[in-house]
Amino acid sequence: MKRLLVFLTLAAFAVAPRAAAQGAQPVSACSAPLPHAPVLVGMTDTAAYFPKLKGLRVAVLANHTAVARFCEPAQGKYAAEAEQLPGVSAGEAAALPDRAGSRPARLPGASADGTIHLVDLLHGRGFNVTGIFSPEHGFRGTADAGEHVGNSVDGRTGIPIRSLYDGNTKRPSDEAMQSFDVLVVDMQDVGLRFYTYYITMLRMMDACAEFGRTVVVLDRPNPNGHLIDGPVLDMKYKSGVGALPIPVLHGLTMGEIARMAVGEGWSRKCRLDVVCCRNYTHATPYGLPVAPSPNLPTQRAVYLYPSLCLFEGTVVSLGRGTDKPFEIYGHPDMKGYGFSFTPRPTAGAKHPPLEGRLCHGADLSRMPLDEARQVGLTLRYVIEAYRNLGLGERFFTPMFEKLIGVGYVREMILSGASEAEIRACWQEDLRRFRRQRQPYLLYAE
Repeated sequence: MKRLLVFLTLAAFAVAPRAAAQGAQPVSACSAPLPHAPVLVGMTDTAAYFPKLKGLRVAVLANHTAVARFCEPAQGKYAAEAEQLPGVSAGEAAALPDRAGSRPARLPGASADGTIHLVDLLHGRGFNVTGIFSPEHGFRGTADAGEHVGNSVDGRTGIPIRSLYDGNTKRPSDEAMQSFDVLVVDMQDVGLRFYTYYITMLRMMDACAEFGRTVVVLDRPNPNGHLIDGPVLDMKYKSGVGALPIPVLHGLTMGEIARMAVGEGWSRKCRLDVVCCRNYTHATPYGLPVAPSPNLPTQRAVYLYPSLCLFEGTVVSLGRGTDKPFEIYGHPDMKGYGFSFTPRPTAGAKHPPLEGRLCHGADLSRMPLDEARQVGLTLRYVIEAYRNLGLGERFFTPMFEKLIGVGYVREMILSGASEAEIRACWQEDLRRFRRQRQPYLLYAE
């Protein structure tokens, strides 16, 4: 068993310090990254969390993104020259023989390429996993945005899956909370206030505080972690797509959000433990190995998501129902564009906006990734579409304020303000947020 743990934890790396948050101001920091070493997600640091689960009833809050590749280090260590590869998951660089001389570990439940899901890992190691909680899009990540997902059973392990997106309370029942002692959280976030995985985590943290349960967050990099931008949420617009007074792009990992929520009193004080990523900073480029949700199928879509998602609060299509969601946008009445598309029902968008209608607009799908990574939040696309259509107030829907988080952006667009004038309005809030979040950061900026 000891030898197995050495393999599973990729023993060449020192175990990163764990961040504990038990009270109003949790403070800790993860280890500094090693030069040229691949990013490793928290799930790979089994020595940090396996002992915490031993002899306890374990529940998991996760979806299809809770996977990692474990490797048997060549000659007991990684090759020093291993490079981080764009689009390669945590540990994958070490699994490539020509890069690090390692091979995928043959773990029970692993796929052919060596990746394994957290639930399969825990179940295969003999832990008492009593239940799985699933967020928006379901445990397998196939449901539409906002689609209600029912309870089910995991076909591989027979473990019950309890949906937190079933159209009811989005909160676990008392019976479900009494079925476990410790909750392990592992979901790939993309760093946006309106991306709902962190909201599900916070609801579970509140429930765990009420029932005296421990929460262990297995951290993952934020692909947009190098950016902080957008208005801080005015809490009168709090909703299912915005739960905390943070900017649109907050630059935090799930573990850091959890720490900040507890420390700032936004969430009830639960027993919280964060297992760090290794070899990661907020400036580290990180290509997602798995699409985090059905309509973010590419890295480019993840980068353009902060800006194009604002079209969800307008009459314009952002490409749901096509093979390029969040990389294109358009409307039947937009003029002067040479690109067209027609939204159709797809697996990730059963009833897309403007279904069956020919839309004219812009195609951003060929934007170089390096350029897309720097876009962050821009209002340019929304303002151009607004002026092109000439609909005035009818361009917007009530969803716009829930996404942007304040009322003044719509008002300023309607009044003819420029993007620069609008952006100037949230800069002081961003400066305050940067100071406010500092005690909760786990990784260098």
